[in-house]
Amino acid sequence: MTETLASKAGPPVSYNLSQFPEAPRTIEEARADAYSKRIEDIDVANPKLFHNDVIGPYFERLRNEDPVHRFDSPMYGTYWSITRYSDIMAVDTNHKQFSSEASLGGITLFGNGQDRAPLPMFIAMDPPKHDVQRKTVQPIVAPGNLKILEPLIRTRAAAILDSLPIGVEFDWVDKVSMELTAMTLATLFEFPQEHRRKLTRWSDVATAVPGGGVIDTPEQWVEEMGECFTTFQALWHERAREPGNDLVSMLAHGPETRNMPPFEFQGNVILLIVGGNDTTRNTITGSVLALNQNPDQYAKLRERPDLIPSMVSETIRWQTPLAHMRRTAVEDVEFGGKTIRKGDKVIMWYISGNRDASMIEHPESYLIDRARPRQHISFGYGIHRCVGNRLAELQLQIIWEEIMKRFPVIEVTGEPERVYSTFVRGYRTLPVRIPKKH
Repeated sequence: MTETLASKAGPPVSYNLSQFPEAPRTIEEARADAYSKRIEDIDVANPKLFHNDVIGPYFERLRNEDPVHRFDSPMYGTYWSITRYSDIMAVDTNHKQFSSEASLGGITLFGNGQDRAPLPMFIAMDPPKHDVQRKTVQPIVAPGNLKILEPLIRTRAAAILDSLPIGVEFDWVDKVSMELTAMTLATLFEFPQEHRRKLTRWSDVATAVPGGGVIDTPEQWVEEMGECFTTFQALWHERAREPGNDLVSMLAHGPETRNMPPFEFQGNVILLIVGGNDTTRNTITGSVLALNQNPDQYAKLRERPDLIPSMVSETIRWQTPLAHMRRTAVEDVEFGGKTIRKGDKVIMWYISGNRDASMIEHPESYLIDRARPRQHISFGYGIHRCVGNRLAELQLQIIWEEIMKRFPVIEVTGEPERVYSTFVRGYRTLPVRIPKKH
């Protein structure tokens, strides 16, 4: 049953990373490439551009010269790139013309709604179904529950930091970012803590490109996600009999979700695993990297630890942990002087909107004391705004409060290894060292 579900869904992509052209290695090479091409030849959906962290100049040119940009991709088909902040907000709030429905292809660039269907999940639904399913799980991140979670997260963060080696190199992603988010995610699902890294693995596999270092083949995706689906289907039956205060119980007993088909339940599980893992985990890593790349801002944070909440928001903008969300036009739409046809993919590039100088002052600078640090669109906008955004901010704030109590500096000692993805802006490794105190 659950293997059939995984087979029906299939991996998010059927191509291999080797099919994409090589990307520039440096930002200077990328700028030269971005501005030497014909604008109609710019394809921002190459995961190698994201892996090399050289995507910026391509979006810069599109924002300035062709902010509603059509490209006919051999991998994805025709897609439109929406690259300006205000245009992204306009699409994100117009669900009547721009649909999130899984049956049309869902919320990511890859789906086409024809081959293996994306898993249905409430983020890949339109009102009214979206609204009632989202409402079912909202209590887990309500202010009252966050107050209950806060001391638990703080205790865990402190224990993680106190266990770190001093004076030797280690991987920040594995030792800190993955560990804290996996613990929190396991708590939200009432999933066994001793198996929490399975949640991390399933999150990585769910959005992986075959050949990108996480999985090798589409068949591996089916096998590993089949295990995920089997595990959570068993949890569903268990919580249906004996509910707890967790996400599975909420779905199993919610009036609008308790009769959902297994395929839909599994889609919501994947949404909650990826959403609960990637944003926080990759921003925890991104914060250490950004502060090392901007030592003046790190010094400012040491002088003024009261800037931690502002720094957290600025890092979420800077990192933009989910680079895009997709919609599908349900009718012909005139938008930005272009005609978007019914059925066309429309990609809201949050990563580009967060660098739009018309909305964010000095967007290419990492500034932890911005006047309006929460102006970013990393969490989306409108009815699909990330349901767990306050929990993500809470975890980031707590880990940095605990870091600043212990370590004046965390030194990045080498280049990060980024993931191959146009969707998740993440890290596989980040080598760091905590200097010995003298």
